[in-house]
Amino acid sequence: MALTAEPGLQVIAETADGEETLRQILSLSPDVAILDIDMPGRDGFAIARELNRLRSPVGIIILTLHTGMDLLHEALEIGVQGYILKSSAANEIAEGVRRVAGGDSFFSEEVRQMLQQGAAKQPIPPELASLTPVELRLVQQIASGKTSREIAASLDLSARTVENYRTAICAKLNLSGPNALLRYALSKRAALRRL
Repeated sequence: MALTAEPGLQVIAETADGEETLRQILSLSPDVAILDIDMPGRDGFAIARELNRLRSPVGIIILTLHTGMDLLHEALEIGVQGYILKSSAANEIAEGVRRVAGGDSFFSEEVRQMLQQGAAKQPIPPELASLTPVELRLVQQIASGKTSREIAASLDLSARTVENYRTAICAKLNLSGPNALLRYALSKRAALRRL
């Protein structure tokens, strides 16, 4: 009802169980599907996985009562674009729908706080202790999206020296393959911010 009252938003279907939900999504191809984790038949995660398997362009928002970090992490691993708690205000839910329909992701304020608290509790990865201060700064800059040239300028090093550091860091962290260091740095971004 709250979404129906929102200008620019149109509810094109409501369903009572997971199987019907999946059928309606595949039939109607909405811009956004709002799924509950707890549904009779297939749950929201199962539907999201199936839509991903089918390469559906439908944006997926999980709207739930659950505040557990395990479920939130599962939703993120599946690749949902939005995670909103049912305790959120109607205008926050509407904002989430608009953002996901526009190709962005959206997490309600309470969910963002949960993610920040979870990141703050993550231990510092022990393998980072093997890096020198300069190597650590380099990995932090990689995690922030800087190129080798930008890193070289900010650390007052030559581009060749930065590449040598990258090679040494990959050896210390046992990383190999293209973009392995970038993927590693991005996965440890929260921990690197606290160093």
